[in-house]
Amino acid sequence: MRRPLRERIAAAPISWGVCEVPGWGWQYDAGTVLDQMREVGIAATEFGPAGFLPEEPSATAKVLVDNGLHAVGGFVPVVLHDPGRDPVPAVRATLEAFVETGAGTLVLAAATGQEGYDERPVLDEAGWSTLLGNLDRLAVLAMEAGVTATLHPHVGTMVEDAAEVQRVLDDSAIGLCLDTGHLLIGGADPVALARDHAPRIRHTHLKDVDADWAARVRAGEVGYTEAVRQGMYRPLGQGDVDLAAIVGSLEAAGYAGWYVLEQDTILGRRPADATEEPLADVRASIAHLLSLAPTA
Repeated sequence: MRRPLRERIAAAPISWGVCEVPGWGWQYDAGTVLDQMREVGIAATEFGPAGFLPEEPSATAKVLVDNGLHAVGGFVPVVLHDPGRDPVPAVRATLEAFVETGAGTLVLAAATGQEGYDERPVLDEAGWSTLLGNLDRLAVLAMEAGVTATLHPHVGTMVEDAAEVQRVLDDSAIGLCLDTGHLLIGGADPVALARDHAPRIRHTHLKDVDADWAARVRAGEVGYTEAVRQGMYRPLGQGDVDLAAIVGSLEAAGYAGWYVLEQDTILGRRPADATEEPLADVRASIAHLLSLAPTA
């Protein structure tokens, strides 16, 4: 039996400004983030970047249990388009750690091989063939470990815009991580994807976005990181993503996975008091998502 939506709300450390990109901003420690997740009733968390949680999987499992949180899995950027780089060994090691912590979802991103998300190379047909083949290889590898693999379309990766997302849907069997923010910023329609491709959606990152900032990023007027710094991401219900339609479509189709609250945040300094902490935005996002549950 499918759990109620309120029991499927998870979070990601980037809502607290914790990110793998060098120089992203001031970073909270794991203890504070996990305490605040527990405080607001979050059920589970993604792992965040390397070094945020303990390196040893058994230690990570204990930290999460001590905080009353389930392990979701995590975001794993990996180069998939280069025939000279085999992603399997690194992903296999990641899956072994996931299994030991009880995590069930691998969120792959088709990394460019460069730092950050402000620029990306153009992918040729040979690169596409390699990327798609690797997606299917990794999906099988994850399935054999009892983990669900998904591909996360992401600004500044090799799968970003509507045509690239459609090619993954058409030419691979991997599930999709529906990230409502990155899809909209990249030019795809998350509402249409949730409506038309619900069976392929195995994981969901819920973001709300200011459409004007998103349009400026697509037009190349401003870099992705600067747009995040300027507040492109908003608490759920305060931006331009039709979250009611998305959640409604997924729930009607029988989606039973996590809804991960993931509002990318950059902190220029340590918050001076509670009014500046990201926790207020997380609370607002939870309240908005729960307000959608009756209609879902």
